[in-house]
Amino acid sequence: MTAGERVVVVGAGVAGLTTAVVLAEAGVSMHVIAEQVPGVTSLAAGAMWGPYLVEPKDKVEQWGQRSLEIFRELAEDATTGVRLTSGIEASRTAEAVPDWATTLPGFRPCEPAELPAGFTAGYRFTVPLIDMPTYLDYLMRRLHDAGGTVERRRLASLADAGPASVIVNCAGLGSRDLVPDADIRPIRGQHVVVTNPGLTEFFSEDTGLSSDLLCFYPHGDTVVLGGTAIDGEGDLARDDKAAAGILARCAEVEPRLAQARVLEHRIGARPTRATVRVEEDLWEDGTLVVHNYGHGGAGVTLSWGCVEETRDLLSAQ
Repeated sequence: MTAGERVVVVGAGVAGLTTAVVLAEAGVSMHVIAEQVPGVTSLAAGAMWGPYLVEPKDKVEQWGQRSLEIFRELAEDATTGVRLTSGIEASRTAEAVPDWATTLPGFRPCEPAELPAGFTAGYRFTVPLIDMPTYLDYLMRRLHDAGGTVERRRLASLADAGPASVIVNCAGLGSRDLVPDADIRPIRGQHVVVTNPGLTEFFSEDTGLSSDLLCFYPHGDTVVLGGTAIDGEGDLARDDKAAAGILARCAEVEPRLAQARVLEHRIGARPTRATVRVEEDLWEDGTLVVHNYGHGGAGVTLSWGCVEETRDLLSAQ
């Protein structure tokens, strides 16, 4: 790949926009094609850095750590929507502490008095929290400033994205039809956004494989409450019963949330497969396709690391 070569990125979620920013700032003639700009699933994310039920483990650790480094840098600029925030991840069943958590600043086990009723273990750490609407706007600005262009269009296939010497597929769940890839499936997620009653720290429960999640992430005047993880469901319609459950679970841990005013509901479908796919595919007509999708609930966490590997695959051509 050489500077000035036309590259098309398919998808405008966090993976697609981060890819486009990195390549455009490297001098590549960058064009993004997506049906939704920015992608609704990325807009619906909480979002807290942290690997979330995603494989392969060795690559995920590498990608996640690189992203963590960059988010720490971005947190120095308030306009990015990224902030370093302290809080607690807790468990009702004394699950083992994940390796990634022990390396974070401020990590320590919680004292029993710090835990909500019903929880048997927990730990504190400081981690990037990302206000996704603000952050995706920030990425769009960077892309525009680097000369990148964006086109809202629904594609029938990846080939429909041409002409281009290189296509980077960041279509997420859309890859099921565009590639096609039958191994990718949706995991529906729902968050409720409320007014902030004064929270400055996050809380997250280690719920394992449960479809009912419990977390709240303060972003200034608002708090994002979660959540759900319903395997196999891709419907993005609001579920009022699920929203009521989210509000009840969060208010049980933090009673101040019971009186918070609901501002909006955010629903997305996490693009999930057995392993994240970051690899190249050379078509018979000479078009190089690099896939970067299947991040599940860790799209934000892995974004910068996966994009740098994508860039390296292109640079090797």
